[in-house]
Amino acid sequence: MNTRREFLKKSMVAAVAAITGPAVLNAAVPKTEPIELLSFNQRHKLSMLSYTFNSLVSRGMQDIFGYFETCKYRYNLDAADLWGGHLKDFRERYDKGTYIPFEDGWIANVKEALDERELCIPNIAADGCHVITFEPERTELNYKNALEHLRLAKMLGVSFVRFDSGPGFNMPEGRTDWTNEEFDFIVKRYREYAQYAYDNGFKTGAENHMGPSGAWKNLKKLYDAVDHPGFGICIHIGGWKDANTDEERNQCDMESSKLAVHTHIPLNIIDGPLEEKMNNLRNAGYQGYYNVEVPAGRGENSYETAAYALARVRNIFSKWDLENARPRT
Repeated sequence: MNTRREFLKKSMVAAVAAITGPAVLNAAVPKTEPIELLSFNQRHKLSMLSYTFNSLVSRGMQDIFGYFETCKYRYNLDAADLWGGHLKDFRERYDKGTYIPFEDGWIANVKEALDERELCIPNIAADGCHVITFEPERTELNYKNALEHLRLAKMLGVSFVRFDSGPGFNMPEGRTDWTNEEFDFIVKRYREYAQYAYDNGFKTGAENHMGPSGAWKNLKKLYDAVDHPGFGICIHIGGWKDANTDEERNQCDMESSKLAVHTHIPLNIIDGPLEEKMNNLRNAGYQGYYNVEVPAGRGENSYETAAYALARVRNIFSKWDLENARPRT
């Protein structure tokens, strides 16, 4: 923790952000301006998954509106990357699979709060809506809740919605892959979701997060099978269940970076090979947000952990700016 505090104290980017403030860094600049005239936030896509504050949510200390305020005014972000836990009635959906439509009034309040703060939503990580489960009734409830999340994304102008593939984190009998029946069902549902997303100007897809999709070979197989322009993948960097060595994890990160439409950057990457991983994405032509997911450990301060992670990513962005500013010979 002391190392993180020292990094924050020394970070020039953090100092500039604190001194300059949101009004200057987010000043409106026409899109036709040369890139060197754009603000830092306009040049670089940075966000923070709201799961970073899951401990505060569980204690009733932060809701979606407090999270928006945190993104905008504590961290000078122009994006709010949502985890399902910040959405209304999350526990009923996640714990029980209860189907609860999002109220139009609540959606309108969320939209107003976003517009007031000039925030966009690059992603919703829709936990509790995984495509298939081990129980047919729960699978159907998840389906209905997934459709509600897609409707929410349409109304809020979300760029990407992540649904886990399922069927669960713990697979029976040591299985590491889907059955043929499960796989066919998952592909069919993702195609349905992808078509809705495509028709409404966004994307949806899977992540290397739950069950067999945590392995790159399975996630790639799923991506190829869905084969839809409205489908993409979110990469939790370094989180590969079929990789046992750093070399294998690096290979999975490299290959998946070519297909990524969104990212989750965990704390072990923030503390470790962050620059390498970000350069992998950059060199692959990645166009999405560099999104940190850094829930605080026991006894740690969530806000301080988030500030450290964001400063580390901004530091890499600043290096890229310096590289671009050097005269070409």
